[in-house]
Amino acid sequence: MAKSVVGIDIGSRTLRAVEVVDHEKSKPTVVRYCEVALPAGAVIRGEVNEPNTVASALKELWTKGGFKSKNVVLGVGNQRVLARDITVPKMSLKQIRESLPFEVQEMLPIPVADALLDFYPIAEVESEAGPMVRGLLIAAVKAAVLGNVATTQLAGLTTVDVDLIPFALNRVLISRPGVAGTVAQIDIGGSTTSVVIAIDGVPQFVRIIANGGDDITQALQAELGLALEVDPEVEAEQPEAMKRRLGLATGTVAAVDKRAVEIIYKIASEQLTSLRNTINYFVNTRPIDAVNKIVLSGGGAHLQGLPEALAEMTRLNVQVGDPFLTVSLGRGLTLEDLRRNGSTFSVALGLALGRAA
Repeated sequence: MAKSVVGIDIGSRTLRAVEVVDHEKSKPTVVRYCEVALPAGAVIRGEVNEPNTVASALKELWTKGGFKSKNVVLGVGNQRVLARDITVPKMSLKQIRESLPFEVQEMLPIPVADALLDFYPIAEVESEAGPMVRGLLIAAVKAAVLGNVATTQLAGLTTVDVDLIPFALNRVLISRPGVAGTVAQIDIGGSTTSVVIAIDGVPQFVRIIANGGDDITQALQAELGLALEVDPEVEAEQPEAMKRRLGLATGTVAAVDKRAVEIIYKIASEQLTSLRNTINYFVNTRPIDAVNKIVLSGGGAHLQGLPEALAEMTRLNVQVGDPFLTVSLGRGLTLEDLRRNGSTFSVALGLALGRAA
């Protein structure tokens, strides 16, 4: 019987999961996927705040989605995760990981004892001191990761791995599909935006930015909240729905929507500028590795007009990634259904495929 694993994406408002089987095959099979809503405050920026509430939601997710496996992979990737370039003496990966606590304290904003550390090797390089390994240091707040793991245990699940969410996204959108060249993979989530720059599928640079699609929703609520409630006889349009309806509107805008459009443009422009600056930072430090394409994912990537605005600002080709190019589908699943909400399941799929690899 084929073994399976479930990738779980713990979002601020939603739990999403994808179950994958046939790990040994070049095209693993997606057999189940599902999502359930979370009450406000249960998860804050990717960290479980109410363990019992989230555990109950996980049990509901398993029942609703019909998941067979209880082995799960979790992701980390909020603003309290650090990813930085580091070069260390050449040795085994096990030895490098054991040496990290003695090498990286000055790079961390918290004590080493409070962090979970990992090393992702990129390339061997020569130096005056001898052979070295260039790679990425990954550091996460230990309490936050262990808190999420403990919540899955409350739900009767077993966490078999914890992966960096930007790596999971790069895996499913860049490395497995074989996207060549120097590519920026940008995932715009609710509270965070991640940027991974990969060369021929191998991550070279990771940044996690503490903003996302929720910033626009919250700005609309803060600026228009009172106005939305002026007439108690008229049901007000919720900020999230307003954001989705208007997006980065072009052409004629109704007078009643002008203030909302201004707010959306202001916040989105700040976010797009941050993304352009992040890409420029990489290019300025690695001038021989010019970025030639941007692959977008995440709920924020579906904001009307955003891909076009990002392309105009960066002068790069921008496309929305397809996470299902390198997987097969189980009985009863169709690409049409999956792609309807494809970007929202990218993280969960990427996490499951990481374990499958």
